[in-house]
Amino acid sequence: MKCPRCVQKIHLGASSCPHCGFSMVHADGVFGSQDIKLKKFSDVAGVVRMKDREPMRKVLENFEAKFPQLFVSVYLGAFEDLNSLRQYGFWMLNRTNYVDVDAQRPNSTGILILVDVNAKSASITFGYALMPYLDENSTFEALSAGHPFFLQGDYLKALKAVIEKLEIPLVRGWRRVRKNPIEVLARGGQTLKGYGSGQKKTGASEPSSGKVGRGEG
Repeated sequence: MKCPRCVQKIHLGASSCPHCGFSMVHADGVFGSQDIKLKKFSDVAGVVRMKDREPMRKVLENFEAKFPQLFVSVYLGAFEDLNSLRQYGFWMLNRTNYVDVDAQRPNSTGILILVDVNAKSASITFGYALMPYLDENSTFEALSAGHPFFLQGDYLKALKAVIEKLEIPLVRGWRRVRKNPIEVLARGGQTLKGYGSGQKKTGASEPSSGKVGRGEG
């Protein structure tokens, strides 16, 4: 996994980054140490049109139907003074209790799409259970697929494009795991014994972020 602050590689089991010292304690110091409750789809910025809200929820439900062990959450905010979307995504995926996600899907199996509508930037953060399947390249490509629609203010099309693009490496990853589970899981620092045993509060991994307009990872 990569450190949300310095983006250097760190071991999955590390409690803090050996390069810059960043840890969940630092994130709590900036964003708060209390857990928060959210729904999978949270449009705090109020930018999604009313007619698009139900179709957006349907997109999330369709994803879960395809990947019963996983979930995608979307948070659209209008931040005034946020230094790092990457670090905030890391904190949010660790600190959020999703009230409409069942207990069979811990946060370690979650994907958070975080959008700052003021800065026109977006990030993707995913739980450590997804490390064998997603990386910064695949999340960059997903953000790039949505950025033309983000620029147009069509958040439904943008988010749908991002999620559909994420499905491709997930399907490929599941196929690789079936063929060679030990090797593939080892790439994500996991074992067959430990896979899928994450708790609800879990370390997030591999945040990818960038300007929506440029589609950077």
